Amino acid sequence: MNKLKFTLLFLLINFSALWIGSFLMGEGPTDQWYQSLNKAPWTPPGWVFGAAWTFIMICFSIYLGYLFSISNTKTVKITFLTQLLLNISWNFIFFNQKLVALGVVVLILLIITLLYFFVNLSTDIKKVRLLLLPYIIWLCIATSLNLYILIHN
Repeated sequence: MNKLKFTLLFLLINFSALWIGSFLMGEGPTDQWYQSLNKAPWTPPGWVFGAAWTFIMICFSIYLGYLFSISNTKTVKITFLTQLLLNISWNFIFFNQKLVALGVVVLILLIITLLYFFVNLSTDIKKVRLLLLPYIIWLCIATSLNLYILIHN
């Protein structure tokens, strides 16, 4: 399969995962529990989350299109599936189950997974791996927000 077909496939998979995660979080940010939390002063407005995830998933899908077109190994597939499951599960763990500490753990594991993509699986696409940076940066921000809630509530 070529880069474009892989990219389109991953756009479908990644945006479906965002939808599933959204579905699993219940009322999410509109829930009374979340609204009553002491949140970090740097918490962005709600619309930023949607815009950020849209941009991140476009970049990530392009990256995956390149990666899978040159290295469709078992390790690449397992790493992608790990990322997918962690990404989807955070919504359920944090918003639905209100397990804030476990949410931090999931985010840290997700960062490690993305760094594994960046360092170990991208040697043949060094410039393309820069498309992972928005995802990694956003996960660091999300972790700081999650940690703030854990510490201050």
